[in-house]
Amino acid sequence: MKYRELGKTGLDVSLLSFGASSLGSVFRNTEDREAIKTVHAALDSGINYIDVSPYYGLTKAETVLGKALQEVPRDKFLLSTKAGRYGADEFNFSAKRIVASLEESLARLNTDYVDILFLHDIEFVPADIILEEAIPTLKQLKEQGKIRNTGICGLPLELFEYMLPKVEVDAIISYCHYSLNDTSLIEILPLIESLEVGLVNASPLSMGLLSTRGTPEWHPASQTLKDRCKEAADFCAANGADIAKLAVQFSVSNERIPTTLVSTANPVNIVKNASWVDEPIDAELLKAVQNILAPIHNETWVSGREEYNTSSRIEGTMNS
Repeated sequence: MKYRELGKTGLDVSLLSFGASSLGSVFRNTEDREAIKTVHAALDSGINYIDVSPYYGLTKAETVLGKALQEVPRDKFLLSTKAGRYGADEFNFSAKRIVASLEESLARLNTDYVDILFLHDIEFVPADIILEEAIPTLKQLKEQGKIRNTGICGLPLELFEYMLPKVEVDAIISYCHYSLNDTSLIEILPLIESLEVGLVNASPLSMGLLSTRGTPEWHPASQTLKDRCKEAADFCAANGADIAKLAVQFSVSNERIPTTLVSTANPVNIVKNASWVDEPIDAELLKAVQNILAPIHNETWVSGREEYNTSSRIEGTMNS
């Protein structure tokens, strides 16, 4: 496993990182014992950064992760969690709730600090509450040593274009914008790099779009996007390849993107994902898949408030 600097945070993160949402039974019912083994397998594979949120499984993911980490030395992993989103339509970015949320998370995670605290999906609330209350609260928590770095996350790239020049944060999480079907994250890399903000790329499989199983009904992408991504996945399968492997390798190959989060609650899967990082990418297969995906390249969907969803790339809708 290789490691890259995460902006100006001082953290060296593994190219592939572990997204703990699966531990909250977000995608399927999971057993705690298997989930805990997955966390240990991730660490044993060289993955050193884990991200979670109280929203995932309505605190279940944090609780299970805390059990997995309770006997692991704190200097053996980097950890981030989030605050502000607590349900599909439940958001609270007040100072009081952020402080309480962090304390609750620290208790569940069996630690006395997190390396990064992200404000979760801030595109759903007015910018004023983020700029005037939430960000100052993160800075206070950083001064107190409860968090080492501050961050924001969300889906629309317009969100970061608007926020980053106005706030001082150490890191961001962007998801579904650097994958086989959408590389639009590249458009804002100059802004991110100029501010030395740490970049965490998430969801190289585009929340299940890149899968032979077909996309779940709840997925906010347009049907055209879903169909084209499944066509690409089926093409890989027909040629004896796994689109998940191609997607992970593609996402970690860009040296300007420090780390990419993947999520699973299966120890075999996380070991397999980690091993893919060190294997050469199939350039011929990649070219063929990119050709299949070309008609929908960079198509995305709506998330949050209208002002963050003005791009002509948006085709689908998202209400939660």
